[in-house]
Amino acid sequence: MRADCGSCFGLCCVAPAFARSADFAIDKPAGHACPNLRTEGFGCGIHGDLRRRGFAGCTVYDCFGAGQQVAQVTFQGRDWRQDPASAPLMFAVFPVMRHLHELLWYLTQARDLPAAAPLHARLDDAVAVTRRLTGLPAADLAAVDADAHRAEVVPLLREASELARAALRVGRKRPPYQGRHLVGKDLRRTDLRGADLRGASAVGADLRGADLTGADVTGADLRGADLRGADLRGTLFLVQSQLDAARGDGTTRLPRSFSRPAHWPGRR
Repeated sequence: MRADCGSCFGLCCVAPAFARSADFAIDKPAGHACPNLRTEGFGCGIHGDLRRRGFAGCTVYDCFGAGQQVAQVTFQGRDWRQDPASAPLMFAVFPVMRHLHELLWYLTQARDLPAAAPLHARLDDAVAVTRRLTGLPAADLAAVDADAHRAEVVPLLREASELARAALRVGRKRPPYQGRHLVGKDLRRTDLRGADLRGASAVGADLRGADLTGADVTGADLRGADLRGADLRGTLFLVQSQLDAARGDGTTRLPRSFSRPAHWPGRR
């Protein structure tokens, strides 16, 4: 569930559409190759300079390994340039696979939570169903209602989150952060242990020195959030793209399985 771009066909540079904005310097329709995609191979011609060239959105995109799954398993190594007839179906399958792989990421994290032990059997079933969907033939996979499947899985993830966070909230009240507008909010050195930040908009929020142990950040928008000195080692349902979109430095404490973004100062 981690991207292996070398085993993909640049699907994230072709299949999705993007619009000229703070994240993208140009408009690009779905199914059309980004002009920065190299003619030979499938590498990005400005990969090392994406932020300066106005493509910050590319630097925070994560396919959760869907790209190589579609390229090497679903389409068995046939790329969209060599087999143009398969391209529309490949581009239709890619976003469905990405949704499924993202759900697998969250389900796997939930399964690893000791406090979620009462849910392990149900989580295992959800993982098995989701994995079966990823293995469907291309035409069947393109027809999968990923949103409907997500709607079935999300309540289970919420149960796991509640179990994991409950022990951290004993004797302490927490403001209702879920879905809240926290843009630019000063949360320096705030004790956010066990907080529910699902879907919160924390763009540009000041989280320096905040303790996010056990905080659920599913879907939280952390673009430009200042995470210097913050402790995210036990944060629930964190994804790499959230870190890539935020600001931090060598004092930001991260889970072992995460990479310190290259644009953060004091990287180590």
